[in-house]
Amino acid sequence: MSLLRLPEPFDFSLSVRRFHVFGTDLAYRLVDGVVHRAIGGRDVRIAPAEGGVDVEPLDDEARRVVLHMLGAHYDLPAFYAWAEAPLRAVVERLHGFRPPLHADPFEALVTSITAQQISLFSAGAIRNRLIERLGERVGDAWAFPTRARVAEAGEGELVAAGLTRRKAEYAVALARSDDDLHELRARSDDEVRARIVAHRGLGPWTAEWFLARHLGRPHAWPAGDLVLRKAAATLYGVGVDDLGTMLHPFQNLSAQYLLAG
Repeated sequence: MSLLRLPEPFDFSLSVRRFHVFGTDLAYRLVDGVVHRAIGGRDVRIAPAEGGVDVEPLDDEARRVVLHMLGAHYDLPAFYAWAEAPLRAVVERLHGFRPPLHADPFEALVTSITAQQISLFSAGAIRNRLIERLGERVGDAWAFPTRARVAEAGEGELVAAGLTRRKAEYAVALARSDDDLHELRARSDDEVRARIVAHRGLGPWTAEWFLARHLGRPHAWPAGDLVLRKAAATLYGVGVDDLGTMLHPFQNLSAQYLLAG
């Protein structure tokens, strides 16, 4: 057993639910309660364990990716101490939920592109077809298509996987750009937003979800999300932008809990 400890509280089942609630996610494949993720060309197995997760094989690269993927940096005790009604009921129901993060910036952005203006079930199915067509099978896991592979493939292969012609153009243009997406981690929230929306087809909704679900920034607030707009109106009786202000300094965690709840 190779135990990787995670800060308490941590509920494995709640935290990995997004990997299967909208259908199987091949890049975070859940098999008999174990998540399989391709890391460094290996099938890395992530299973629940007392005090964290059992990771095989576990090395420095797997440790870094899995800790990021399972939201180890979130300060849940501080969030729980701050949360008030009506958010309190959601927090209590989802105690130990650490919102999962995309491990790779290119994967995060292409995933957002596939999800634009369609249901999450449809987006998941298209994402899986893209993975099967351009990705690589590694044991029980699938590696998401690399940026170089998408750039080489061109729009036609992405359309064949189920993307619209326009979305395929956005993804290929992103893949072929000179923008260093990994370098965005060192930038401020506003700098990240500006860099992302400079790409054709990537707007504020995509930029905010990149901040929330790849970088895990605390103040990310995807105000364009329909569920958050409904929550603002029905639970708080305010506009979604006003709700974002009310939920400072935990906008991201609040959004993730409201969406999951």
